[in-house]
Amino acid sequence: MERLHWVQHRCRHLLDGDSGRGWYSAPNGLPNKNFSETHGSPQRVNGKRRTVFARHGPHQQDYEAVSRNYKGNAIRTTKYSLLTFLPMNLFQQFHRAANLYFLFLALLNWVPVVEAFQKEITMIPLVVVLTVIAIKDALEDYRRYLFDKKVNNNVVRVLCGKQKAYVQRCWKDVQVGDFVRLSSNEIIPADMLLLYSSDPRGVCYIQTSNLDGETNLKQRQVVSDLPFQGAELTLENFKSRIECENPNNDLSRFRGYMEHPNGVRVGLHNSNLLLRSCTVRNTETVVGIVVYAGHETKSMMNNSGPRYKRSQLEKRLNTDVLWCVLLLIVMCLTAAVGHGLWMKNLKDPIFQVDGETSPALAGFYVFWTMIIVLQVLIPISLYVSIEIVKLGQIYFIHNDLALYNEQLDSRIQCRALNITEDLGRIQYLFSDKTGTLTENKMVFRRCSIFGIEYPHEENARRLEVYEAERNEAERNEASGRSVTLKSGCSGKSLSCRSLSCNRSSVSLHTLTNEAEEEEDQLTDHIQRRTSAFCSRVAREVVPDPELVRKLSWLCSPGLTLSDGSFRTPSSLELTYITDFFLALAMCNSVVVSSPGQPRHMVPEARGTPLKSLEEIKLLFQRFSFSPFSTLSPPQIRGSPHSFTSRLFASRKTGSFTFPTPPDSTADRSEPGPENHLEASNLTPELDLPSREDEGAGQAEERVDDITEYAQLSPEERDLTREVDSDDELLYEAESPDEAALVHAAQAYRCTLRGRSAESLLVDLPGIGSLAVKLLHILPFDSNRKRMSVVIRHPLSGQVVVYTKGADSVIMDLTEAPKGAEQAQEIYGHIREQTQKHLDSYARDGLRTLCIAKKVLEEEEYEVWLKRQLLAESSIENREELLLESAQRLETGLTLLGTTGILDRLQEEVPETIEALQRAGIKVWVLTGDKKETAINIAYACKLLRANDQLLTASCGSKEACVALLHELRLEVQRGEDSHTEAGNHGKSSSDSGASFVLVIDGRTLDWALQEELKNDFLELSCRCRAVICCRSTPLQKSRVVRLIRDQLGVMTLAVGDGANDVSMIQVADVGVGISGQEGMQAVMSSDFAVSRFKHLSKLLLVHGRWCYSRLANMILYFFYKNVMYVNLLFWYQFFCGFSGSVMTNSWVLIFFNLLFTSVPPLIYGVLDRDTPADTLMELPELYRDTQTSKVYVPFMFWITVLDAFYQSLVCFFVPYFAYAGSDAGDLSLGSPINASALFIILLHQVIESHTVTWIHALVLGFSAGLYFGFVLLFSLICVTCSPPTNPLGVETLQMSQPLFYIVCALTTVMALLPRLLFRALHNTLHSTAAQTDNADSEKYRRKMQRWNLKHSRDSRVPVCVDNPGLEPNTASVMS
Repeated sequence: MERLHWVQHRCRHLLDGDSGRGWYSAPNGLPNKNFSETHGSPQRVNGKRRTVFARHGPHQQDYEAVSRNYKGNAIRTTKYSLLTFLPMNLFQQFHRAANLYFLFLALLNWVPVVEAFQKEITMIPLVVVLTVIAIKDALEDYRRYLFDKKVNNNVVRVLCGKQKAYVQRCWKDVQVGDFVRLSSNEIIPADMLLLYSSDPRGVCYIQTSNLDGETNLKQRQVVSDLPFQGAELTLENFKSRIECENPNNDLSRFRGYMEHPNGVRVGLHNSNLLLRSCTVRNTETVVGIVVYAGHETKSMMNNSGPRYKRSQLEKRLNTDVLWCVLLLIVMCLTAAVGHGLWMKNLKDPIFQVDGETSPALAGFYVFWTMIIVLQVLIPISLYVSIEIVKLGQIYFIHNDLALYNEQLDSRIQCRALNITEDLGRIQYLFSDKTGTLTENKMVFRRCSIFGIEYPHEENARRLEVYEAERNEAERNEASGRSVTLKSGCSGKSLSCRSLSCNRSSVSLHTLTNEAEEEEDQLTDHIQRRTSAFCSRVAREVVPDPELVRKLSWLCSPGLTLSDGSFRTPSSLELTYITDFFLALAMCNSVVVSSPGQPRHMVPEARGTPLKSLEEIKLLFQRFSFSPFSTLSPPQIRGSPHSFTSRLFASRKTGSFTFPTPPDSTADRSEPGPENHLEASNLTPELDLPSREDEGAGQAEERVDDITEYAQLSPEERDLTREVDSDDELLYEAESPDEAALVHAAQAYRCTLRGRSAESLLVDLPGIGSLAVKLLHILPFDSNRKRMSVVIRHPLSGQVVVYTKGADSVIMDLTEAPKGAEQAQEIYGHIREQTQKHLDSYARDGLRTLCIAKKVLEEEEYEVWLKRQLLAESSIENREELLLESAQRLETGLTLLGTTGILDRLQEEVPETIEALQRAGIKVWVLTGDKKETAINIAYACKLLRANDQLLTASCGSKEACVALLHELRLEVQRGEDSHTEAGNHGKSSSDSGASFVLVIDGRTLDWALQEELKNDFLELSCRCRAVICCRSTPLQKSRVVRLIRDQLGVMTLAVGDGANDVSMIQVADVGVGISGQEGMQAVMSSDFAVSRFKHLSKLLLVHGRWCYSRLANMILYFFYKNVMYVNLLFWYQFFCGFSGSVMTNSWVLIFFNLLFTSVPPLIYGVLDRDTPADTLMELPELYRDTQTSKVYVPFMFWITVLDAFYQSLVCFFVPYFAYAGSDAGDLSLGSPINASALFIILLHQVIESHTVTWIHALVLGFSAGLYFGFVLLFSLICVTCSPPTNPLGVETLQMSQPLFYIVCALTTVMALLPRLLFRALHNTLHSTAAQTDNADSEKYRRKMQRWNLKHSRDSRVPVCVDNPGLEPNTASVMS
């Protein structure tokens, strides 16, 4: 039957007719075809897979046939080479429409009939812009070249076919199929399958921080069932073929199989793959075969470089550029028509005119000539200037000390280089909760087992002490004072080894300073790997006295258990308790190490006295209760005197393994004297006397010890950990939840001490260390929302599944045990009470996880195992098959209990959210947590206010969702109508200020996002002040953001810290990643990365507003100066027959906008501050100006253009009338016009600037000096520089006459006077909020002074702003 089952799966997935090879591995005992037949056609590689042979193995012809198209390991991230740089760079630059436009003008100027200037002069602007950008690109590419060269020349040991030994080669010489040997701390050069590890259990540890930023170690496993298992690889003993998927960028997935010469296939998965750029840790030697090299490795395929987005301001800019093009066409048409009419009406000219050309054709020629003359109207340098300004803005953002986290030594990262101004226009902010609003430093708070709640009150008081001291430290830091934290508690010294996983003798301090404090105790390497999820507040869990009392009965086997008396726990309850803590200790992927040992492995089994084994098994049978397996360990003497050992009675820690029951691979046998098993290098002498002399008084003594410990000061608690540091452990967890639960189990002496690929070393109360056989790990995923481990129980030998996960999932998977009605009644009571405790934990804002178990019969396990192996060995649909297999196993669970984990808010989160809401930004929270937890956190962070009306949307069907959305919309409408009516009647009740907040769960959100309901959901959410989406998946988060962005056309920002937030971050207009506890996936996908949520207020309210207003004003200024100067040339056409002539030499005309007036706008765009940062932080309402684009709206563009027209009229006609009737030529007229234009343009910027520094003055002076220096030098030495005109001596003559300076001064004053008056009037009538606030503060101060004078006879302390603690009566103050 099993063969038939495998054949059915094979046929289902081999519809392409490839009978030679299958995508699935047959279970053990079902060999495939002969190997020679199977690999006989290696060239048949389709688009879904690749075949890999050993490069120097016995299949040379096969290797050459399949690997000829595989890339080498040399990488190249450069864009150009020496030969391709010029053509490729020019090709890329001419993708810009502006560059093509100016190239067209340069070529047009070579046409003789429309030539306006010297041919080479017209090319200068284009050449300068192209050269600047080319130099920038060349420098960037050269840096990439140096990096590539360094990486490619790294050295690694590769197996040489000729020498049959490992030789050193450069990374660039490594090929697919090479065998690579690595040692600890070496970087992996390519993606390779792990074939050998010096670790006896075939395990290798890697650090993936170069890929995803996660510093915790990850475990990789040697490919199973190798013919040379355990021996080092040689060319002779590797004759297998590897079939795997084609290269892709999915870091978490790898599918394939390895086929051995006997035809047996072994499945390959992600745990067998060592990824390029990762670092080997804690493993002496590893050997692997390269499957992906160079640019086909996963790390290189994920290397997409900086993110580039198109900002909304640039889109608006392109529209205004089109308006300028239209304006240019109108001006050129006017000149063309004017020239045609002038030619038509011209009779008897006194100068030479081409009379053979018709007026219409002459007008056509003039049109193109004017296009060349007025080309400055299109700002070619504007795009380059914007890039330079944005780089300057990013520099100042990057170096803002307010956005620097000193404890983490991290600053803000600006990964997107061209959307800084979008930070000033955010209207909707979507935030994750865990790790974004909260610390993501999980702390075990309380638990419920067997339906009984254990509040851990001493643990709660400990957390309150931490919180109070953290707040005190923050206040002292803000005031610039230091403080020494002291305690007046008892000075008793107790060892608290079980309450800590790390040595620490420093005084208790704030959470934010933990990493810095622990750095003095550990090496830098260890500190970096453990500080994230191993904080002191997470480690030091104070056990609950009642739970300790019950656990102490396990250590008193002489006592008689009852079935539920008040003081004595039943055997069933003890079963639940022990299984609960076993699940906490084992259901995880935690790697165990210590300061003196890189990793803790499970030692080989050795003998223990049979007598002890029999006694332990007999004791275990006392507590056994179907269908559970329990632990009832005896006591072992000889432990050091520590606090926790006093709680659970003294003993010496021993290590044991127990024989497993018979299965398909082992014979059933009773343990005999020769079957002595031990799981430790220690050989303890066990003494197990009768403990009947112990009674309940010992349990009371242990409870008293807890009270005594809770009264200790933090310093004294630290000192207790100095004793017996041999057992101090470091837990490297993949998530803070796992670390918190393992620490909680450790506090109750159920300690995880070691891990290997196939077993766990667990310390149990009263017994010591047990080697637990680890059969399978079903890792957590967002679909199942749970994690399971399958173990061979160390005492009963049964196959047991321990599962932990979200309560919404686990509660649905549990069921009452079959059998006696009393058992079902007990289980129903447990489930009911646990649900009450879950709801209570959620209301308290705790993160909840349910713990469950399942005992499998041997036959049931064998059936599941074969299907699991089939799923693991498949290469196609592997994820779906594994999910199906896991779901098949995780049914019919028995609920053990639940945990409540505290995840506190980050500092200043409520203040930040309040400021953002005052700024007009709608804040939504999208979280996967329970509704009650999300609501509690929303209240804590002031997203929900006391007078807000909560709307809850939770439906069981689509029809119910339709009705509920309609009902909620009507309720909101009624509320808005009542508020409006209250406002019309002048009522000022608190209810009139209430608003609505929508809370919607994931299932309802799925229906609300469907096409027919999304408009109703959108309308409802827009009327709410905030929205909380709970139980939402990553896909739902991105769909919500996309809906708001696309349907409302608003600027959105998404912020998160984990991999589940990546899709939301990428969909939003601006994505912000929090570099928190869950790796760097969110940061690597974001546009900006910060370390704390509070930094968003400074980033948006200050830098966002500044960047937007600076760029908007700079763009308007660019348009102003270009239009103003171009109009000077246009007005001159009315006096030269619209011939396209100009009144200045062509060099000044080209350089005026390119050099003389180009630098001041850059300084303006980088340094201008319209409002001080302190004012913007105090008055978030000022953000609304940029949010609604008041700075850069269409009418502002046209006002700027009209102002430029006016100033050009003044600048042209004042000198014209001043020199009218004189013998001044066109260049003499152009001299005061150019000088006046320069002064007007530079001083116009001074008027518009809100900040003027010495840098501004220096740049303005330099621009003016550069202009006059150039024109004077040009006038002195240039004779034929600008034919047919001769500028020699013109400027020197003009500047020697007083009229020149009078004209310049008069022109500048007349042109700028309206702008100056308008600015003064505007500032007077529309004072800024900052000025209003200052005036109100001064008015309040004067009222306080009058009140103090009036009540000076009283003996009370005067009330003023310096005495904020004293508040007078409001009526008295206002009088």
